[in-house]
Amino acid sequence: MTRTHPKSFTHSFEAAVEPPRNAEIVIGVVAVTALVMVLGALSGSLVWLLGLLVFLPGTASALCTVRQTKFVFAWTVLVVTVTVVVRHGDGRSWLDRILMLLLTLALGAASVYACHRRIHRERETLRLRSTAAAMQRHILRPLPLLTDDVLVDGVYEPVQEDRLVGGDIYDVVASPWGTRVLIGDVQGKGLPAVGAAFAVIGAFREAAHREPTLTALADALDASVVRHNSYAAQTGDDERFVTALIVNVEAHDDVQVINCGHIPPHLLHDATVTTPVIGSGVPLGLAELAAEPPTVDWFAFPAGATLLLTTDGLTETRAEDGTFYPVTERITERVSLPPTRLPHALYDDARAFAGAGARHDDVAVLSIRRSPHR
Repeated sequence: MTRTHPKSFTHSFEAAVEPPRNAEIVIGVVAVTALVMVLGALSGSLVWLLGLLVFLPGTASALCTVRQTKFVFAWTVLVVTVTVVVRHGDGRSWLDRILMLLLTLALGAASVYACHRRIHRERETLRLRSTAAAMQRHILRPLPLLTDDVLVDGVYEPVQEDRLVGGDIYDVVASPWGTRVLIGDVQGKGLPAVGAAFAVIGAFREAAHREPTLTALADALDASVVRHNSYAAQTGDDERFVTALIVNVEAHDDVQVINCGHIPPHLLHDATVTTPVIGSGVPLGLAELAAEPPTVDWFAFPAGATLLLTTDGLTETRAEDGTFYPVTERITERVSLPPTRLPHALYDDARAFAGAGARHDDVAVLSIRRSPHR
């Protein structure tokens, strides 16, 4: 097992949480101190106004590193100590001054401890997310993928607020019955969704070589999600479902598809873009609720054509005014692009359409092109 070097992990952690710069801390602390001093001089009760400074370490513990919090703590103790010693003629008893100093020490020490605990939890969370992201990168094989039947290329971007873990999945398996391509989207995000994604991918790689029909393959994937949900329920996690599109490409000009609640594919051929008419069953994990079993649809996939598969990270991209990304229109505008470039061009265009400040969902876009010798 590969271990993360402690220093490199610390650097990646600090880059991820982005604490305030040291200069910002110094300027902020000095500014607050100066404000308290001015108010104290105007009111004549500086010792009690120093209570405002006592809460500076607490604020730092929520935003800063341990070292920065210790600096704020030390600064606060220094200012309070000098003030209660120097201003001995303001009518306050030494007991009041000692209590003020003890309160400063107690709250400052508690703030440093709280900061240490916060950073420890954040590091553990980041470590778990980084591990899941590394596992995801190994399980989702890098594109492009070439078989005897097709060349599959595309773009996959897990774009969540933590920018580490995504719920979109894909895979390609060269089976005895043709090349089988899977694209899917796990309900939910983050680490719980990754577990369901791994379950589906593992089942697909095993069942794609075993099951001669797409219906049997879809049943195997549904069973894998059901099993995953049963384990999740035992640990208190939420159950998941997975939308999926399973494509089977053989030597002849037709292609087989089973749609389990996913977005239909786009077919690009002779500078035109069409959406094949296919059924839509229930997502994986919900087969018991369906009135009918999943069915296989067929449509023409001639030589020179490209099949484009996407997740809702592309189709549900919105502009600042709430307008959805016009997928078919933008594909039509780029129909002349090579299949290896089209997914990346659509991804970049969708991000530009949404704007710099928009929140993006996970995105997977795959292009399937028949191998040249077919």
